[in-house]
Amino acid sequence: MEIVCLDLEGVLVPEIWIAFAEKTGILELKRTTRDEPDYEKLMAWRMDILKSHGLTLSDIQDTISQIHPLEGAKDFLDKVRSITQVVILSDTFKEFASPLMKQLGWPTILCNSLVVDEDNMLSGMKLRQVDGKRKAIEGFRGMGFRTFAAGDSYNDLSMIHTADRGCLFRAPENILKEEPDLKLCTTYDEFYSEIEKFVFED
Repeated sequence: MEIVCLDLEGVLVPEIWIAFAEKTGILELKRTTRDEPDYEKLMAWRMDILKSHGLTLSDIQDTISQIHPLEGAKDFLDKVRSITQVVILSDTFKEFASPLMKQLGWPTILCNSLVVDEDNMLSGMKLRQVDGKRKAIEGFRGMGFRTFAAGDSYNDLSMIHTADRGCLFRAPENILKEEPDLKLCTTYDEFYSEIEKFVFED
């Protein structure tokens, strides 16, 4: 049996932190896992910026409420789910994800959670597990699944390399240069074709 594991931001929905950076005018917050391989370092840096500007979880959630899936993402996801199981593996947080999952038809998502203080400020995070995307792939393979993984950022590479098959989707140039052997898909039609070949191959 097959299972497809997809990243969320940049693959199915816009990058939350980029949208928040544009709304607040704090352009430093545009830095994402496409730029920074160390996720914990990136989040600590983000939380310092939020604290210095007095921005709360509610401020971020207000931005998320205005975000919609990327054009074609819902149809693509529905099409993949019609032929195989799909799980979203994301380093985002349950406090961010719910309105986005609703728009995508409530797919299964494995993600992290935030620590919020009495002033509704982000004070930390609770990782589901370190390198959780790769470990989820290992877990699915241990249960007898053939796995396909895809994403666009540094924090997706370990799961892609661990999966039976995988690809990059609309990844930035710096990652393409570092991972020249990984297949790149730039449209949902091309993306679906790669998954379909994996699911129905002999």
